[in-house]
Parts: sequence; structure tokens; C-alpha cells
Amino acid sequence: MKVPHECKNIEEVRREIDSIDAEIIDLIGKRRDYIQAIVKYKNNPDEVYAKDRHNAVIDERRKMAILHRLNPDIIERIYRLLMDYFIEEQLDLIRNKK
Repeated sequence: MKVPHECKNIEEVRREIDSIDAEIIDLIGKRRDYIQAIVKYKNNPDEVYAKDRHNAVIDERRKMAILHRLNPDIIERIYRLLMDYFIEEQLDLIRNKK
């Protein structure tokens, strides 16, 4: 993988962006695997929502965003969407467990 300043044209930049996006999607898939695994430790919707954990994750991701010079509000929106998606998956898995 090239660093941004090594790219010689727009096609190279786009290729690198596509490669990074593929890694991001792969990591989201890996995160989903852990989300699915955690369901064996949860028995009801309240345990899925885990409000304190949810808030702690959002706070921590905002701090990470700042460290990486990213807009924490945008990162929070992305993580809220991601977490809502995985909460629904967990709820489906719990419903199917019964």
C-alpha cells in the first residue's frame, strides 16, 4: 500500500481508497462475528441494549476520532448507525434462540 504522497495520479489514489474500503468492510465483518458471539452471554433485550456500555463506546470512539484528527460528531454518527445495526442483529439472534 502506498502512502498518499506516493500516488502519481488520481487512479492510484482511488485504488488505494478502494483497498482501504475493502479493509474497513472486512473489519466490520469481523466486528459482526464478535457481536454474534456475545449473544450467547445475553438472554434478553435489556442486555443487548446495554445503555451504559453503549454510551461508553460512543464516548471512547469520539476520543479516538479526536486523536486521529477526525470530526468526532461524524464518527459518533457512524458508530451509532453501526451499533444500531448490530443491536438489531443481536435481537434477532436472541429471538431465534428461544
